Amino acid sequence: MLARPNIAEKPARIDWVLLCALLGLMVLGVLFIHSARHATESGSGVPWFKQYHIKQIAYYLLGSVAMAGMCVIPYQTLARWSYVAYWGSILLLVLVLIPHIGAMRFGARRWIDLGIFQLQPSEIAKIAFILALGNFLARPLDELKLTGNFWKALAMLGLPFALILVEPDLGSALVLIPTGFVMMYVAGIPAKYLRRFLGGSALIVALILVDVLFAPPNWRVKLEDYQRRRLLVYFGMESKHFAPPNATAAELQKARIQERNDSYNVEQALISVGSGGLTGKGWRQGTQNVLGYLPRAVAHNDFIFSVLAEESGFVGSMVVLSLYAVVLFAGIRIAGQARDRLGKIMAAGVVALLFSHMFINIGMNIRLMPVTGVPLPLLSYGGTSVICTLVAAGLLQNIYLHRRSY
Repeated sequence: MLARPNIAEKPARIDWVLLCALLGLMVLGVLFIHSARHATESGSGVPWFKQYHIKQIAYYLLGSVAMAGMCVIPYQTLARWSYVAYWGSILLLVLVLIPHIGAMRFGARRWIDLGIFQLQPSEIAKIAFILALGNFLARPLDELKLTGNFWKALAMLGLPFALILVEPDLGSALVLIPTGFVMMYVAGIPAKYLRRFLGGSALIVALILVDVLFAPPNWRVKLEDYQRRRLLVYFGMESKHFAPPNATAAELQKARIQERNDSYNVEQALISVGSGGLTGKGWRQGTQNVLGYLPRAVAHNDFIFSVLAEESGFVGSMVVLSLYAVVLFAGIRIAGQARDRLGKIMAAGVVALLFSHMFINIGMNIRLMPVTGVPLPLLSYGGTSVICTLVAAGLLQNIYLHRRSY
């Protein structure tokens, strides 16, 4: 006799598949951050508690606590406070631009130095943006057809985008665009609005690129010098484009050196990925990393995928991509099972955010994307980035906990 299903049985409280994939990424993060920093830290005698992989473990623990905290309060209640979080993040983005408050590193003012911790407001702004825009778009579908509400949604996207761009942090600013537009599409904003705006934006971006790459200096859109050089490297422009008009032989020689310097990181990252072969050279055995060809200042964050690919090869790279695929598909499944439109929109925003980070970072490691400094979720070293990624995962778990059941 067949057993009758127990209709009163409660659905699983936790998405264990998502948690296991996140745990796998964190384990790989610790291993390869240690590998990326081993040559530097072992040679300089850094105490164990100050080593980067140990600090990364601390960030994972803090992020895990924050992820659990996100599950305590239903996401509908969190949404009621979303505008407070949004405007709080805007305040932080303004504060970080103020000298003596925002710390200047690598020519950008993106961090607030708290002594033992470098707070990066742009990472917080991404989570606050998802909460606030999700709350705004959860209104009745008829209201979303109004042009005014579409422009209000764009304004909510545009304000943090502009402030992050000023830091400057082009990569983090660009990540907001696919996140916002995916949320608008899932919410039910008329597709014609999105098509027209994206079409116009694509035309403007194309004109800006033509202007930056080919126009005389006095006609160019103003960009930071390093941003323009990154674009020149990405598009494979000749060294003469790095020099002023009517450059002398000495200036052309200087431009050739500049071109080699600017393309060095990308070329070494590509060599690292390609030299890994099928199974890699072994943990802590990657010559590109150990010998310092892959610059040690960025190997543990922006180019952590290159370290992993060289040492674990195609197999290790596919493991990482598979773990990310599990996270993304779990997020899509959670969006489909969400109890209401608010949960669906927020889950879609988290998936779009994580995918954008993954695509941009891995893309710049294999020269599909220009170098932008976007971290690889849970693998790149970083405090605020790691904690906010786990908070985003906590939001997915929150939506899963309160999903509809049949």
